[in-house]
Amino acid sequence: MSSIDTLPPLREVIATHELSARKALGQNFLLDLNLTAKIARKAGDLSECDVLEIGPGPGGLTRGLLAEGARRVLAVEKDPRCMPALAEIAEAYPGQLHVINGDALEIDPLEHLSSPVRVAANLPYNVGTELLVRWLTPKTWPPFWQSLTLMFQKEVAERIIAQPGSKAYGRLALLAQWRSDAKIVLHLPPEAFSPPPKVHSAVVHLDALEEPRYPADAATLSRVVAAAFNQRRKMLRSSLKTLSPEIEDHLVAAGIAPTERAEQVSLEAFCTLARSLKPTE
Repeated sequence: MSSIDTLPPLREVIATHELSARKALGQNFLLDLNLTAKIARKAGDLSECDVLEIGPGPGGLTRGLLAEGARRVLAVEKDPRCMPALAEIAEAYPGQLHVINGDALEIDPLEHLSSPVRVAANLPYNVGTELLVRWLTPKTWPPFWQSLTLMFQKEVAERIIAQPGSKAYGRLALLAQWRSDAKIVLHLPPEAFSPPPKVHSAVVHLDALEEPRYPADAATLSRVVAAAFNQRRKMLRSSLKTLSPEIEDHLVAAGIAPTERAEQVSLEAFCTLARSLKPTE
């Protein structure tokens, strides 16, 4: 018996269903159910929420979410080998777990979820950043989710919360911090996983803001930030020159020295620049 429910320990589940983690799918399984329950608690009160989980694998975090009282969990798993293990969890929590065998990049979760929605996932390493960017850049805001509680490689987590002047500061930090409050809530060593990855991991919690932190057109801001950080070693008057023939005037108007580099510029200043550029497009 495990410590959070009456289902078998995860090592036993993995052995029974022969679920060796596959590198090609970015799999690293968390085996400590007390730890998965702790991660679930970082997602907040789930009793009145549907929860979207990506890449549940053998269901460690899934069980944590359900044990912590999630109203309902939608688990999207690409690996068909995991379906029998997840079916056992669904049987133990009747009507609370819906499992889809498919690619999270191709599935519209809104077809299966009811508001309010929180996202909680030990994201597969190979799609984690792409999914986060999608969730931060929907066509309309506020998004379908109230919060994201996501596990990443520590390096990626630090990029999400990075501040100007640091090497980690870049597009991911700006996208996350423009529309959400983001913070690292938990660090995990490699030995917490099976197999142990070569890197440390961290859980990031993002709460969606009702409105972006500073006004700006999303598409314009995205272009400005992409151009600035694609050539982050260059001065902005050079890296952004394709955006406008008068880019130096726009930079000065936004309070940014044309000789500055992208990593020196605050989110607020980037938003001011985006507003300056918008009328000329």
